[in-house]
Amino acid sequence: MSEALLKNWEKKSSERQKLYKQFLARADKNKVIRELPALHEEAFEQVDCLACANCCKHYSPRFKTPDIKRISKVLSLKESVFIETYLKIDEEGDYVLKNKPCPFLGSDNFCSIYDDRPSDCRRFPYTDEDVFIKRPQLTLKNTSFCPAAYFVIEKLMQEAR
Repeated sequence: MSEALLKNWEKKSSERQKLYKQFLARADKNKVIRELPALHEEAFEQVDCLACANCCKHYSPRFKTPDIKRISKVLSLKESVFIETYLKIDEEGDYVLKNKPCPFLGSDNFCSIYDDRPSDCRRFPYTDEDVFIKRPQLTLKNTSFCPAAYFVIEKLMQEAR
């Protein structure tokens, strides 16, 4: 059942964005938050991030001050050099990557700074956090390129029927 759910997920997600938006607006937030941890686990039993890496290829996490300090240290760079080399400030005032795909993503889809990656990368796609229901615009975006986020929203909608 779960494997069938992921078949052609990109196309299905694209076609169902309006339904997702309606669902996220109407859903019982507390009920969804309770269901997320189990659905998160189920999603990642089905989805192999190393086979996908869409998030690393097409989007940038925010790099917060602790991330910049930690990663600069690991790379043996001054923070200013790390920022100048890899980051820019986006329209929301956050540090994000200058270029895509992520410069730390290898051709094998492994992250060269995985143990020290930004907190946004650690938390992505927020399928086990209240962010999933409380920031619907972010969730809609994530369902368009992340099979795990798509899986979770589809399961939530099935259970709501």
